[in-house]
Amino acid sequence: MNPFALFSSAFVVGLSGAMAPGPVLTATIAESLRRGFVAGPLIVLGHAILELALLALVVGGLGAFLQRPVVAAALGLVGGSVLVWMGVQTVRTARAAVEQGMAAQGAAAPAAAGLHPVAAGVLLSLSNPYWILWWATIGLTFAGQAMVHGLPGLASFYAGHISSDLAWYSAVSAAVAGGRRIVPPSAWRILIVACGVALCAIGLRFLVGGAGRLAGG
Repeated sequence: MNPFALFSSAFVVGLSGAMAPGPVLTATIAESLRRGFVAGPLIVLGHAILELALLALVVGGLGAFLQRPVVAAALGLVGGSVLVWMGVQTVRTARAAVEQGMAAQGAAAPAAAGLHPVAAGVLLSLSNPYWILWWATIGLTFAGQAMVHGLPGLASFYAGHISSDLAWYSAVSAAVAGGRRIVPPSAWRILIVACGVALCAIGLRFLVGGAGRLAGG
């Protein structure tokens, strides 16, 4: 697989993952109401920084370690707990978030759970065990193919993967930020609360999965 094919394949696979509902999507919607369009790219920046570091570790041999059952269980328990906490905080700050977002008209406002979007991008990725396991499996496979072409191959794979995230979450931010002055504040509050509930639900699913893996030993 040549570098161009690596870029294209990574973009398509990454886009299919980015478009799936999850913690990064819900955070992007909520933060776009607070900060406007810039929220999406900022969250992706945090996500991208972490993925670059993880790619280096996976290539260095971390992939096999992450696939161990006890490690997967621990990731589910810790990640699930963080997501539930963030979900609760998002629900608690829903009313204030909409008021700040409407008043700021795109200016910077406090992030969910007190986090800057870049930091949220890092934490949301770290708290998602499926994201880590994706890198330990699919990501590792892509990285192995990319390494055949050396640094240009790895760069092509990484660029394609991040481009898909940036394209999708920027589009989501643009859509939310563009409509926030049209839709009534009460509707945005409901949407933010729904995002918080979704984070809690995802976190609980991770907790249950982690506990199940731990019990199965």
